[in-house]
Amino acid sequence: MNKAFVKESESDADDDDLPGLPSLPAGARNYMTPAGHAALREEFERLIKVERPHLVQVVAWAASNGDRSENGDYLYGKKKLREMDRRIRYLTKRLDNAEVVDPARQQNLDRVFFGATVTVSDADAETTYRIVGMDEADPATGRISWISPLARALLKAREGDVVKFQSPAGWREIEIIEICYG
Repeated sequence: MNKAFVKESESDADDDDLPGLPSLPAGARNYMTPAGHAALREEFERLIKVERPHLVQVVAWAASNGDRSENGDYLYGKKKLREMDRRIRYLTKRLDNAEVVDPARQQNLDRVFFGATVTVSDADAETTYRIVGMDEADPATGRISWISPLARALLKAREGDVVKFQSPAGWREIEIIEICYG
C-alpha cells in the first residue's frame, strides 16, 4: 500500500492535546473571554482556509517530483501537515467546548469573578492581573488563567480583602486594591 494512505503514527489521532498546552481539569468548563474566543476562532480559520491549503499544494508538488523517501520537501511538508492537523483538532475541541463569558455583563461588580481586572498589593508593589481563560493566559502580561492558584484565591473576594495563596516561592498574602470589569 502507498505510504500516502497509511497513518504514520497510531498516536497521532489520539493526541489532540498539544504538548506544553494546558488541558482542562476533569469536569471543568472551558471559559473564555469574547476576545480570547475570537483569537482562537481567527487562528482556526487562518489554518483551515489559508495555511493548510497552501501546505497541501507544497506537499503535492513535492510528491510529484519522484522518490519520496529522499525528498526533503515532501517529508518536511508531511510532518508540518501532521502538526497543523493536530493543532486544528485541538482548536476544534477547545472551540466546541468553549463557554464565552463577557466580563462587561458581570453584575456583581464588587467581587472578583472571571474576566475581572484586579489590582493587588503585597509588601513589594502593586500589580494588576486579568483573570482569563486557559488558552488566553499570559502571565508576563498580567493575564492569568482562572484555574491558577492566584486566580482561585482571588475569586469571590472584594476590595480590601487580604487573600492568601500558594505561589512557587511559598505562601503569599496580597490585598485587593481595585476590581474592574470591561
